[in-house]
Amino acid sequence: MKAITQTAAAILALTLGLVACVPASAPPPAPTQPVASRPAPRPAPAPPTVVQPPVTTNWMDVPATAGNWEFAAFPFGSQAIFRGPSGPASGFSVSCNAQARQVTLLRLGAGDRPSPIRILTETASRAGLAEPAGEQFSGVVLRLAPNDPLLDAMALSKGRFAVEVDGQPTLYLPSYAEVSRVIEDCRG
Repeated sequence: MKAITQTAAAILALTLGLVACVPASAPPPAPTQPVASRPAPRPAPAPPTVVQPPVTTNWMDVPATAGNWEFAAFPFGSQAIFRGPSGPASGFSVSCNAQARQVTLLRLGAGDRPSPIRILTETASRAGLAEPAGEQFSGVVLRLAPNDPLLDAMALSKGRFAVEVDGQPTLYLPSYAEVSRVIEDCRG
């Protein structure tokens, strides 16, 4: 038994020696003050919404040019004048010279030199070279025979037709009764 006690004493001494070699654990950290939370920064305001007009490739979907037609009868024929908000200076007219049997399309304000012109309707379009209107008007003219199919297309073009002249804004004009009346006056 003495041998068991000596063995037990040796194991105890060895255990105590090992425990003495293990470093003591560090003390727990001191409690810290809670950090005050900062409010989250406000997001930047969204940029204002900009409404863009719809992009269209069909000229018939473009809003009509502001203005109205006026009709006038003359001893030599008749005339329909489209007057925009700024007056006739940048308008358009369809006139009939009954004696010459000729319909004249006049784009006012278009200059004093020949210019390419294009008339667009639902069923037809025509490109040509418009001549200077002369000394009476600042603009260009395209002269047509009264039976030209383009005139019918203008009068019956789903409510509108367009006039393009180089260097001028395109006109999107309603095909009101005044236009038809001028055409019929030249055919009578």
